[in-house]
Amino acid sequence: DVQLVESGGGSVQAGGSLRLSCEVSGISYGRSYCIGWFRQAPGRERAGVAFISPGPGSTAYVDSVKGRATISQDKDKNTLTLQIDSLRPEDSGKYYCAARMTTMWINNCRALSAEYYYWGQGTQVTIS
Repeated sequence: DVQLVESGGGSVQAGGSLRLSCEVSGISYGRSYCIGWFRQAPGRERAGVAFISPGPGSTAYVDSVKGRATISQDKDKNTLTLQIDSLRPEDSGKYYCAARMTTMWINNCRALSAEYYYWGQGTQVTIS
């Protein structure tokens, strides 16, 4: 079964940088999939932040982090990283790593949270 585990959250001063990691396991050999990072602040809907299609290496970002965030995958393809620079208080929230299987490799993995099936436990990020 597919499992995802996030790490790297914490309290960071505004203007600083943060790097979050997502360890992925259980994806069968040869399957295509998407990885997304989502953020949920108290009282708000879970919203996408950054996405990657590991096959072609295509990435996508929402406007609020565009130019500040970078999503990447390690060479072993088991670790996904989200780095956000120039952090702002509105970046605060619980960050989740998620995955969804696709029938083939696609370029744009940006989608609503409801379209993703597998989820990690989340890691809290607080910017002050």
